[in-house]
Amino acid sequence: MCGLVAAALSACGESAPRKTGGVGSARPGDRVTPAASVPVGGGVLVDMPGNAQLLVVQPRPGEFRAFDPSCPHVGSLVNPPTGGVITCPLHGSAFDPETGSVRKGPATTGLSEVEITLSGEELLLS
Repeated sequence: MCGLVAAALSACGESAPRKTGGVGSARPGDRVTPAASVPVGGGVLVDMPGNAQLLVVQPRPGEFRAFDPSCPHVGSLVNPPTGGVITCPLHGSAFDPETGSVRKGPATTGLSEVEITLSGEELLLS
């Protein structure tokens, strides 16, 4: 019987490809997400072309940043910030949502920033 656990999905031939961090096949000028979709003090994981994702955050009103959400420790995708911190669900690394710098290991380096710009109501790759 298939479907009891997520691992069983791959045995049934129904597994979805694992998302990776980064811009995928997107190019400068491509749309990332509407600015209104990113909560102040929080963030969202945004699907990008090529089965990739970006983490877009808004630490203060009108200030947007994007990071490759791959944890530098082992590559697991981090969660959007809650309580002023970005966390990795796998081993608990914590990162600053304003800079991406590591606050708590086991990661020893921060998240890689991806340049974005606000154009009207849209966030675009720079």
